[in-house]
Amino acid sequence: MRAVIVQLPGGPECLQIVERPRPVPGPSELLVRNFATALNRADLLQRRGLYPPPPGDSEVLGLEFAGEVAEVGSRVSGFQRGDRVFGLVGGGAYAEFLTVRYEMAVPIPDTFSFEAAAAVPEVFYTAGECLLELARLERGDVVLVHAGASGVGSAAIQLARATGALVVATVGSARKVDLCLRLGAARVVQYKDEDFRGAVNEVSGGRGADVVLDLVGAKHWDRSLECLREGGRLLVVGMVGGSRVSLDLWQVLRRRLQILGIAMRGRGIDDKIAIARRFRERVLPLLERGEIRPVLDRVFPLEEVRSAHERMEANLNEGKIVLRM
Repeated sequence: MRAVIVQLPGGPECLQIVERPRPVPGPSELLVRNFATALNRADLLQRRGLYPPPPGDSEVLGLEFAGEVAEVGSRVSGFQRGDRVFGLVGGGAYAEFLTVRYEMAVPIPDTFSFEAAAAVPEVFYTAGECLLELARLERGDVVLVHAGASGVGSAAIQLARATGALVVATVGSARKVDLCLRLGAARVVQYKDEDFRGAVNEVSGGRGADVVLDLVGAKHWDRSLECLREGGRLLVVGMVGGSRVSLDLWQVLRRRLQILGIAMRGRGIDDKIAIARRFRERVLPLLERGEIRPVLDRVFPLEEVRSAHERMEANLNEGKIVLRM
């Protein structure tokens, strides 16, 4: 099978397509013939040598897959050969075949192509865990979503809207404003030209945001904390804008703020199975009914994986970049 590996850490030119033996599924695993995967920031970090796969996971790049079950292990239940499935893995999805624990595989909605399905897991799992599990989002809440046109950002806007919340989204360029508005944001701010604190006050009636979903990090840190209402929750998901911040703990205590972090890849197998179960219960029905949808930026053939990485690295994508096997 063909697979993408990094020979030596560095830029997109370090990505190599090689031939690898097809993996063999364990008793509780599925062998999936993979038709599509999608890019994530973790892939760029791994390519640079900054984010190795968890112990035991494949060194082949790629965290999300969409394909057909090719083989089932002896202890697998609920799946058979030919089933269309998608989901998350700790590595190995930039390949034509992969193995996954059957409890982490999810049936692909009938109306979804493999390319559309590949754009779902990382962003909607993350958005669901952040907004529904950690932030306990409720109807009428105000949510500030940074990097609204990114994969997780676009998923979070839709999921918050479907929950009945009001969304203020930040973006870095004018061309990304319309996308966020179409997805359901009440206000979209180009953060280079406008202070998002004013937009949050406007939408919340001066009360402040109940939740801030921060995909940027240090660049927006101080203003994001100022946006929170008393008892508000700030969820740290990404750090493309830096990881070092200063924090006045008196503000946290006085205003009863909650600061929560989330990372998906290094979680234990039981956590990952629980996350997949919550996704199937809470988010998959919305996707099946068409109330929310993955946002595809561009689909590249596997042979153009370097170009796909270059596009994400230049922050040109609106939604998910997908690789077709």
